[in-house]
Amino acid sequence: MTTNGDIGGFDAGGKIVKMEVDYSTTCDEKIPMWKSWASKGRVQEAIDQLLSLEKQTRTGADMASTSRILMAIVQIFYEAKNWTALNDHIVLLSKRRSQLKQAVVRMVQECCTYVDKTPDKETKIKLIETLRTITEGKIYVEVERARLTHILAKIREEEGNVAEAAKIIQELQVETYGSMDKREKVELILEQMRLCLAIKDYIRTQIISKKINTKFFEEEDTQKLKEKFYRLMIAVDQHNGSYLSVCRHFRALGTAGGSDALIGSVVFLILAPYDNEQADLTHRLNEDKELDKLPEYKQLLGLFINPEIIRWNSLCTNYEKMLKSTHFFDSADEKGQERWNDLKNRVVEHNIRIMSMYYTRITLRRMSELLGLGAAEAEEALSQLVVSGVVRAKIDRPAGIVHFRFTEGGRTTHVGADGGELHALWTTPEGSRLSIGCHRKPSRVGFLSSCPARSQLAAAGWSKRS
Repeated sequence: MTTNGDIGGFDAGGKIVKMEVDYSTTCDEKIPMWKSWASKGRVQEAIDQLLSLEKQTRTGADMASTSRILMAIVQIFYEAKNWTALNDHIVLLSKRRSQLKQAVVRMVQECCTYVDKTPDKETKIKLIETLRTITEGKIYVEVERARLTHILAKIREEEGNVAEAAKIIQELQVETYGSMDKREKVELILEQMRLCLAIKDYIRTQIISKKINTKFFEEEDTQKLKEKFYRLMIAVDQHNGSYLSVCRHFRALGTAGGSDALIGSVVFLILAPYDNEQADLTHRLNEDKELDKLPEYKQLLGLFINPEIIRWNSLCTNYEKMLKSTHFFDSADEKGQERWNDLKNRVVEHNIRIMSMYYTRITLRRMSELLGLGAAEAEEALSQLVVSGVVRAKIDRPAGIVHFRFTEGGRTTHVGADGGELHALWTTPEGSRLSIGCHRKPSRVGFLSSCPARSQLAAAGWSKRS
């Protein structure tokens, strides 16, 4: 036993404790002797001696010696197969006054190696619960606690209690663990997602997924984790009906996802409502060389790219059998039937967009014929596209005419009942000159009243707005 001024370690409160006495020589001499006593049946006598020396090393702030003693105590109980005494002394040693943190860490790490060596499941669970109790709220053993919690969640899942397993593993805030390896963090977060998804807690699964930075999957040897993550996200967004997100997840799987991922990309892309992002992704997917290996799906995608009306009956004849052979349109599944109805809606929306490109106005009856819908259904579909901003149109219900807006010469024009005359006025050379004249800065207040375009507008039947 010697004295020196080295730093001994940290106490339970996190304060640096200066080592007052070095007990390493004493430990080298006594610990092997007391272990031999225990092996000969003198377990309690050996433990009493170790506890007495532990008090001295702890008060002397000798971290290394205290760690050795704590490990010796748990090793003796493990070798004696006295699991009850082991659990009791784990709690006792961790709660001793001014116990050194590093000593507790070493003891917990040693005990974690015993978890898989327990004789039965009940003993295993008791040991895990004991270790989880003493590690709760302690940052310096957060990694060990996370691993123990994961093991306990697996046990509950194997018992069929998935809800309890999900509840247990959700206790972990893995993303805040600074001492844990990044890969292990991702693995635990994926387990949290998987168990939440198993109990159909889609909202919590979505929230947990945001804890993973997808840039992690750009690193080497992360392919399996990447595939697991995107498969889970596909399940979540399929349930939520976020078709474009599902398509992006399939695309993220890349060639590792195989032909199923490519088929999923096409299917959910054409199911997604039209917008700029969907249109851009459609063209990029169409240029993918891998899609050439699936000519039927490439042709199907091409239908939604070509500016031509799609006949629903023709699409069903050519592609219904192929599509319904996939699990995406399984008729036995409620979601599968819902997707088939959404596909029909996407065809209707595509056709209305094409009409808005070729027609300035069309009767509602003729539109209904082209869409293969009743007048009320066609009007409802058109209204939804107008509200979402995909097309610009107005319906003249008394006349039964749909008027589309279009852009020409940088000016958006709405062609109404008398709009043709105004359009002709602004597109003729004379009208253009009148337009320039009307937009010059007036030199007097009455300029507009004398503007030559005013009489032209009046002649066309347009009166001054009140």
